[in-house]
Amino acid sequence: MRLVLATADLMVEGRSFEGFPLLLADDGWPLEPAQSFLWHALVTQGSIESKLTWEAYGRRLYDYFAFLSANGLAWDEDPKPHGLSVVARYRDWSLGELGLNPNTVNKRLNLVVRFYDWCKRQGHITYLPFGVRDVRTPSHQGFLAHVDRAGGVVSKPTVMARERKATIKFLTKEQVRQCLGARLDPSHALLFNLMVRTGMRSCEARTFPLAYVFNPRARKGLTPGQMIRVTLEPADMHIKYGKPRSVDVPWSLMEDMWAYSLHQREVRQQRAGNAPAALVLTELGTEFSKGAIVDAMKAIEKEVGFPVRAHMLRHTYGTYTLSALRKSADFQGEPLLYVRDRMGHSDVQTTAIYLHLINQLDAQIVLAHEDEMDMLFANGGEDSIAMGSH
Repeated sequence: MRLVLATADLMVEGRSFEGFPLLLADDGWPLEPAQSFLWHALVTQGSIESKLTWEAYGRRLYDYFAFLSANGLAWDEDPKPHGLSVVARYRDWSLGELGLNPNTVNKRLNLVVRFYDWCKRQGHITYLPFGVRDVRTPSHQGFLAHVDRAGGVVSKPTVMARERKATIKFLTKEQVRQCLGARLDPSHALLFNLMVRTGMRSCEARTFPLAYVFNPRARKGLTPGQMIRVTLEPADMHIKYGKPRSVDVPWSLMEDMWAYSLHQREVRQQRAGNAPAALVLTELGTEFSKGAIVDAMKAIEKEVGFPVRAHMLRHTYGTYTLSALRKSADFQGEPLLYVRDRMGHSDVQTTAIYLHLINQLDAQIVLAHEDEMDMLFANGGEDSIAMGSH
């Protein structure tokens, strides 16, 4: 069997499904019922637009069926009075032989569990190859009470791996300064700034459009030092969930992007001889791929001598921005919701991880937020944010 991503030729009711995951059996036909489940989960029921999510779902389900195929197991094998189910064996293989993180294994298992639930509802199987147990979810008190959706009882599959509590990793203010002061490739430096100062994901930073960049000094109504609100559109760039959102770009960062577009980017573009839509280009003049972002972070890490990862930069932005907002007497609004909207989280509970982190941090570290974040909320909160052209 193999996994392929559909080309633009895959058309359904006049719509192209380029990038949709296709699970193919050895005979070249779709692997059923797995393929039908993917269509149900991503299109019929979920209506998920992100091609990154499409690919992730496809790879997770492919991994499970590849394990079954390699071990001569059937996904719908009859239950045995003793011994582990095929799903439990897959879990133990992932944890043991592969040595995967339990959190990673559970992401894959979550989709496998959904697949079996769907198959049972469709009548493909009459039993689930795992048990379930009721788990009471805690409810929040005080600050998060108005956004809490917990406090009830949910059914949890017993096949899930026991997770270790994830540690959120981010950069200190001093580490950010070291990175900004290091001799970095101009494109690497700009990618770093886009993520750590606006909260963009790596896929968003590497596809941030050149068309969004302008000279702030030539734009009427803008004042040096203020934040510039820019709307990200999925038609222009890669955005998780495929939903538009706004980010606040520091004045100095917009100036840096403008200068980069006039000089460094122009030189790199000439090497490739084409006209990429993205602002940040590699040395060869091409747009950054997912792998190239990883290499860029490794290059920065080699220069400064401590770990630097793309997700750490988002965590850095989220942690210090939320800390600054909570301490601002002038900010009008809910800090948690502001950070949620800037970072593009689908649920405020995801943003709340930064709240929990702040409560555990040493006071000196909490106060170590970016100077521009101070400026953003020092003079009237939202009033200090100018609206960009996108």
